[in-house]
Amino acid sequence: MARGDGELELSVGVRGTGGAAAAAADHVAPISLGRLILAGMVAGGVQYGWALQLSLLTPYVQTLGLSHALTSFMWLCGPIAGLVVQPLVGLYSDRCTARWGRRRPFILIGCMLICLAVIVVGFSSDIGAALGDTKEHCSLYHGPRWHAAIVYVLGFWLLDFSNNTVQGPARAMMADLCGHHGPSAANSIFCSWMALGNILGYSSGSTNNWHKWFPFLMTNACCEACANLKGAFLVAVVFLVMCLTITLFFAKEVPYRGNQNLPTKANGEVETEPSGPLAVLKGFKNLPTGMPSVLLVTGLTWLSWFPFILYDTDWMGREIYHGDPKGSNAQISAFDEGVRVGSFGLLLNSIVLGFSSFLIEPMCRKVGPRVVWVTSNFMVCVAMAATALISFWSLKDYHGYVQDAITASTSIKAVCLVLFAFLGVPLAILYSVPFAVTAQLAATKGGGQGLCTGVLNISIVIPQVIIALGAGPWDALFGKGNIPAFGVASGFALIGGVVGVFLLPKISKRQFRAVSAGGH
Repeated sequence: MARGDGELELSVGVRGTGGAAAAAADHVAPISLGRLILAGMVAGGVQYGWALQLSLLTPYVQTLGLSHALTSFMWLCGPIAGLVVQPLVGLYSDRCTARWGRRRPFILIGCMLICLAVIVVGFSSDIGAALGDTKEHCSLYHGPRWHAAIVYVLGFWLLDFSNNTVQGPARAMMADLCGHHGPSAANSIFCSWMALGNILGYSSGSTNNWHKWFPFLMTNACCEACANLKGAFLVAVVFLVMCLTITLFFAKEVPYRGNQNLPTKANGEVETEPSGPLAVLKGFKNLPTGMPSVLLVTGLTWLSWFPFILYDTDWMGREIYHGDPKGSNAQISAFDEGVRVGSFGLLLNSIVLGFSSFLIEPMCRKVGPRVVWVTSNFMVCVAMAATALISFWSLKDYHGYVQDAITASTSIKAVCLVLFAFLGVPLAILYSVPFAVTAQLAATKGGGQGLCTGVLNISIVIPQVIIALGAGPWDALFGKGNIPAFGVASGFALIGGVVGVFLLPKISKRQFRAVSAGGH
């Protein structure tokens, strides 16, 4: 309901007063903070593999024969999976009546599929050789291996679909269990596990010694780079299984009783809600008050983030280190060095993100989630504009193409690393506040955490599709540079911040602190 000061006051029912979903589950006993932290550990395991996917798989697939253009289109499977899988999984997890609870069955199945996909990707060269690829030793043959490439792409798509199967229910489960700790604390914990997974994943991906530690991974079809990928991903499987086991043990869900206390028709029959894919579309019509504004601002925010997420290391290699992946040996070496330094910048970004996640809840309690979210957009606006200015500074040529400049500056490289670290703060807010606000808005309807989280994911994947499809035209139009894309990103961040000031729901700071989404 609305308070006199214009802030949104969220009412959360527990035993029959919070809607059908809340009434259909038994009351959940209060959970300790330590148990809640361990319940979210699976996020770290999933993010570990995702960091490896970002840092290793794009270079590796090009060794199997795929062109750079096809590689970019291959990444479209992520947003497609998010657009289809997460809303459906969220919908069905909201209504799952398994005795393990609503979320854990989907988390278990998704993690098992992730393990399978990782093994398929890691051993794609060996599988391709068994299916008919060249029998020459990998150190002598550098041509395409199409069987391996097809196996790899299938495994890559399965990995993305599986990641999306886990992410939605895992977040929704944290909101279900958070109790008196509140959804902001739950999402901060989730964000911290993601940051830890990123740190471990980027560190593992930058290691070039897996083939030395596990020499048996090298085969006739799999040389050093391939064996390094195998080793990193096999360790990721072990880590994910450990995280999954801990989550399943400590996340004690109460089974959902699908038809208990649901509304009835005049003839006494239970009036059940529709199921199936069309129910996701119907869910848009039944979104909580304020949710459309959250979706709009989320989409604008991610439009400002995806250019940097997709091209950050490329920016370091091209604009800062003045390298060219298809140029002279010196340019190739400079580009590779820039990419490695960019990966180190991502490691710093993840560390700052992890620490910042613990400050989000106090900030939201102090000034409110809307102010925190909007402020992060303006921070991204300044940071993206700074990338363009730093690039011009580094290139020392406001009119030439990126590859025309061949100078480099140690001070500029240091500034870039500081920028990477600085962006960890707004990224932590982006990973937490929109989901916490969504959890509270979903509470106004007495549940639907999974569906609302899945619908929120749609406003994340659509910007990713837009950026991925526009990468080719931008690349051709602006001399293969990243400066214009970052400039556009700054504009989107500014628009998102302004729109957020006027449209985001103003959730009361007191209610944001006390609201509980648990028990639904």
